Amino acid sequence: MTDPVPDPGSDIGLYVHWPWCSRICPYCDFNVVRDRGRGAEQADLVAAILADLEAQAVLTGPRRLASIFFGGGTPSLMDPAAVAAVIDRAQALFPPRGGIEITLEANPTDAEAGRFDALAAAGVNRLSMGVQALDDAALTFLGRNHSADEARRAVAVAARAFDRLSIDLIYARPDQTVAGWAAELTEALAMGFEHVSPYQLTIEPTTAFGRAVARGSWTPPDEDRAAALYETTQTVLEAAGFDAYEVSNHGRGGAARSAHNLHVWRGGDYLGLGPGAHGRLTLDGVRTATVARRGIADYVAGVAAGTPWSDHETLDPRAAAEERVLLGLRTVEGVALAELAVLERTVETGALAGLIADGFLAVTAGRVVATPAGRPVLDGVLRALLV
Repeated sequence: MTDPVPDPGSDIGLYVHWPWCSRICPYCDFNVVRDRGRGAEQADLVAAILADLEAQAVLTGPRRLASIFFGGGTPSLMDPAAVAAVIDRAQALFPPRGGIEITLEANPTDAEAGRFDALAAAGVNRLSMGVQALDDAALTFLGRNHSADEARRAVAVAARAFDRLSIDLIYARPDQTVAGWAAELTEALAMGFEHVSPYQLTIEPTTAFGRAVARGSWTPPDEDRAAALYETTQTVLEAAGFDAYEVSNHGRGGAARSAHNLHVWRGGDYLGLGPGAHGRLTLDGVRTATVARRGIADYVAGVAAGTPWSDHETLDPRAAAEERVLLGLRTVEGVALAELAVLERTVETGALAGLIADGFLAVTAGRVVATPAGRPVLDGVLRALLV
């Protein structure tokens, strides 16, 4: 018997941001801080997250829970009792229709692997593992605090605790070869992951990598090499039975797809809890974008004062449609032609017609989808479509 499918029009997802990490990776531009044993501060944040959850439940009114996603940061550093408290309270406030996906991101260190059984007992049923590479030199370059062997051990521990496992891997690293990347992917698949998220290394200017590239300390792969690595990703994963259901997400069959991510990409409502967390809510019939206060102390104080958000914006129909297009075209489902009609894009004239004629987009069953030629250059396609 399969679990009921969430309704993106009425069910609500939950994103919980845990900002602490053992180490800040040089490519990361997320809202993260070093974990230095701040037990009291962490307890205060858990209490604030629970209070924020209660307050937002009052705003949304009765809803069904679609999914929960613990991200960060490194939420596998959370006390499993705190994870259980958030899960239990969320399900009490938003009774789910049945079993739901509850994902938690984890790093594959031996220390964190020691928590996996407790996290499963707390209610987590899907683990997303930030392995990033299965090569020690690459892991050192990426600033990771685990070795390839440590990752392999952690995966074996995780496989005993969780039925559903996902792996994050980073490609387009300097001097990375097509053959080496294919070997890494093949090894990851042999570990039994049902879901693979391969991300091309992105150089953000505010990160340590961004500053190093600006200084000329090292150079990312050129476009041709990055394209070859992308094509290798598709070839290896497709041959293993994985569907690229989103640009950077591949599942072995429909059941392996991330229910939480699909809920977000389909335009479903979700609460953003924790410092800097983003949310999307339908309040009084209006789509509202929320951003929580970014600083940990600011967020805790803001929740206590009834003002957890640093920003919230009501989206007019055009802005909401544009967001749906930006998210939806990343998936194999695409977006309804009606969403593009709100943006005055038609298949007869203008940018949409041109992108269809050039083979980057296609129309099928009343929906616009990115073609195999359009997916590798989707950012450019979206700019051309929405300019």
